[in-house]
Amino acid sequence: MKRADMAAMLGALALAPLIGGVPARAAADEVGKPAKPYKIQLLDRSVVTADQLKGKVVVINRWATWCTPCKAEMVVFQTYMHNHPDSDLQIFAVTTELGFPADKLKPLQGKLAYPLGLQVFGGGYGIKAGVPTSYVIDRSGIVRFAAAGAFNDDSFEATVGPLLKEPAPAAAP
Repeated sequence: MKRADMAAMLGALALAPLIGGVPARAAADEVGKPAKPYKIQLLDRSVVTADQLKGKVVVINRWATWCTPCKAEMVVFQTYMHNHPDSDLQIFAVTTELGFPADKLKPLQGKLAYPLGLQVFGGGYGIKAGVPTSYVIDRSGIVRFAAAGAFNDDSFEATVGPLLKEPAPAAAP
């Protein structure tokens, strides 16, 4: 899907007044430490666990349908996944709106190369200073990035590119 088409489709999700972006604020107390256990309930109601994602680079992105920077960031994620289809990157865009009807997100899910989530279970994956908020976990299960603010193409590549080049940890005997 072309960037312009994706941006137009995301624009259709505008269900509330638009607000500006949120300044990035790193969570230094989490970065460099092992990721806390988590489970992500996906749009189809299936659940993915941290254990299932061992050896992958994982992005847990907290977003909202009314958030313009969130929608722009989704285009960045989609473009990255399109350009790197065989990478070990797993992105999960988890809405912050617990009451938002899941059926309203299904058309968007059908266009994305990564899954939408309804909830994250497990401590430590909340909203930092606003949305979007992202957590990037490396192949070894270490939080390497945790901050509010939208990625652009360059900042996303700078964050995940080096992590994807790292070898997967050896399996435990």
